[in-house]
Amino acid sequence: MSYTDSNYNVELEKLKNTDFAYNKVSSSRFLFYLQLFGTLILLFTTFYVLWTHRYTGKPDVEIQSSTLYTPEYK
Repeated sequence: MSYTDSNYNVELEKLKNTDFAYNKVSSSRFLFYLQLFGTLILLFTTFYVLWTHRYTGKPDVEIQSSTLYTPEYK
């Protein structure tokens, strides 16, 4: 019975070392880098969309001469 218990404990320790839920240092590091990578991707995509839809300049709009600051009447 002791051999089975020690074998079980060895297997449990192997599982704890490789499992994501048991290894807090590894899991917290992974989640930190995942969050950092996700934030960077979100920022770059936001800036790219804003850059592609940016204001290109003042359009040349024809205004009626009677509505100018100094109107010209016929």
